[in-house]
Amino acid sequence: MEIIRLNDGDKRKYLYLLLTADEQESMIDRYLDRGDMFVLNDNGVKAECVVTKEAEGVYELKNIAVISGCRRRGYGKKLIDFLFSRYPDCRTLLVGTGDVPSTLGFYRRCGFTESHRVNNFFTDNYDHPIFEDGRQLADMVYLKRER
Repeated sequence: MEIIRLNDGDKRKYLYLLLTADEQESMIDRYLDRGDMFVLNDNGVKAECVVTKEAEGVYELKNIAVISGCRRRGYGKKLIDFLFSRYPDCRTLLVGTGDVPSTLGFYRRCGFTESHRVNNFFTDNYDHPIFEDGRQLADMVYLKRER
């Protein structure tokens, strides 16, 4: 049975999972303390996400990660859908990600559309090149899902 719960304890306990979605710990440190972390448990932890409130009615999904052997089973989408029920005042949910077709496709299937881009985000903010699906990331693509 799937259970999503707020982790109001030690968020760093899930650092191993956070790092699969954001591989530089100093970048995670920028949002971890001010964000709410939710953990999806289905006979063990399968996924987590961290969300921050950015403005009235605007939240940002800062990190979402699913255990590697459990991907493509709907856990990520369940977490995203859960956030809209958890935050009834959420009119817009933002997420920033790399310009990679597989990741962008996931978010589009979850109801997101492109909002804007931050040029050179990955090259300017990370201390090493970031690669996803064999591509070096440069720009951060922001997507939004509105209610």
